[in-house]
Amino acid sequence: MTIKTVFRASVAVSALALSAGFAQAQEATKACLITKTDINPFFVKMKEGATAKANELGIELMTFAGKIDGDHETQQQAVESCIAAGVKGILIAASDTKAITDSLGQAREAGILVIALDTPLDPIDAADATFATDNREAGRLIGAWAAAQMGDAAADAKIAMLDLSASAPSVDVLRDQGFLAGFGIDVKDENVIGDEDDARIVGHDVTSGNEEGGRQAMEALLQRDSGINLVYTINEPAAAGAYEALKSFGMEENVMIVSVDGGCPGVQNVQEGVIGATAQQYPLLMASMGIEAIAAFAADGTKPETTEGLDFTNTGVNLVTDSPAEGVESISVAEGLERCWG
Repeated sequence: MTIKTVFRASVAVSALALSAGFAQAQEATKACLITKTDINPFFVKMKEGATAKANELGIELMTFAGKIDGDHETQQQAVESCIAAGVKGILIAASDTKAITDSLGQAREAGILVIALDTPLDPIDAADATFATDNREAGRLIGAWAAAQMGDAAADAKIAMLDLSASAPSVDVLRDQGFLAGFGIDVKDENVIGDEDDARIVGHDVTSGNEEGGRQAMEALLQRDSGINLVYTINEPAAAGAYEALKSFGMEENVMIVSVDGGCPGVQNVQEGVIGATAQQYPLLMASMGIEAIAAFAADGTKPETTEGLDFTNTGVNLVTDSPAEGVESISVAEGLERCWG
């Protein structure tokens, strides 16, 4: 073989390599992340985790969010955009866990891997996988802690339940019912909010998961019964609003607040006595695991497996408090601050 022949062969091979590389670049895996809002620190951290992992794995990530918690229409439009873009996977924290299933069903029919983050769909198998906190366990932990802290006085508690929204997505139901069960209340149907007949429950109100909603809900329930001494909140922004309402009535020293999230502001509120205890979850881990699952699915069709004994993949939860209760496992505020987000 002459030198010219070798050179021509080398150029041809290089051209083929460049062409293959270009084609590969053109076929980069695409994924979508759809969150409830882009304001709540929980979802900000979720987006951060997904973005970092997507950059690491060379995945093209598109992100969408509702205008407020409960904005189903915007999320539905986002799913449609993701399908049209030809993504391999959709990660979604759904605002309306029932209504979104039709759109996500169309995505799955198109060969797209659908993973629910934090909030299981209704039914849960409307997604290919769910990466979430064990939200019922998160609620149970704060309920059991509150009961232990109150001791004999728990029998005469007056409880305000500050939930998320009227549509009662699964995360709302799981935390609410977990808390009540942990406190020792018969929840009747564990899949329904508000069917309990325990006289200790003053009432339920919704907060939209934000501070202003928490303040308004707390004020409304105080009008119903000014003797409230225990407040369950769906998340820490709602807890902060509830505290401000209590403070405006001079009641903040005599009412215990418990919550779920584990964001840095919330854990600091535990440190400062605004919240008695919170159940900490890990949104960055949920999202980064979701991106890894999409990468695996794109590579060989592999779908995620569930945690043993559960119908979802458990990403962990820890009770954070500096007032530990016997029989209720917890971590200190110092450790919670090391693990917090937002």
